[in-house]
Amino acid sequence: MNKTFETYDEKETYKLAFDIASKAESGQVYCLNGDLGVGKTVFAQGFGAGLGIEEPIVSPTFTILKEYDEGRLPLYHFDVYRIGSEDEMEEIGYFDKVDSGEGVSLIEWSVLIEGIIPKDSIKIEIKKNPEKGFDYREITINGGE
Repeated sequence: MNKTFETYDEKETYKLAFDIASKAESGQVYCLNGDLGVGKTVFAQGFGAGLGIEEPIVSPTFTILKEYDEGRLPLYHFDVYRIGSEDEMEEIGYFDKVDSGEGVSLIEWSVLIEGIIPKDSIKIEIKKNPEKGFDYREITINGGE
C-alpha cells in the first residue's frame, strides 16, 4: 500500500491507526515517523486499541521498549528517539522481538535506526500542515497491503 490519508482531529488519527492495527499480522513491523508533537502517541494509542489492548499506551521514550501482551497479538512498542546508535538496540532485545514473528512491532523514530529496519516493514509518516488547521495531519503509509 502506498496511500496518504488526511485526518482533522485526534479522533480521526486514532481511528485510522485502530483500523490499520485491526488488520495487522504477526511478524509485521510498523515504522512511525514524524516531528515532535505531530501525533505519534495518539497513533500508537489507536494502534494498540486496534489490537485489543485495553491498557493505556504510553510512549516508551525512557524505557525504549514497552510490551503489551493482552491483545489479539503482542505489541512491541519501541521509541528510539534517545538511542545513540543501532548497536544499542541489541541490548534492549530489539532483534529478539522484531525477528520472533510472534507479535507486531511499532517503532517510533525508526529513521534513527534505518540500517536495522526490516526491508518489508510498513512505513508511516505523520506530518502537520498548519494551513489546513491546527489538528490536521497528513499520514502516508508505504508498504503492506
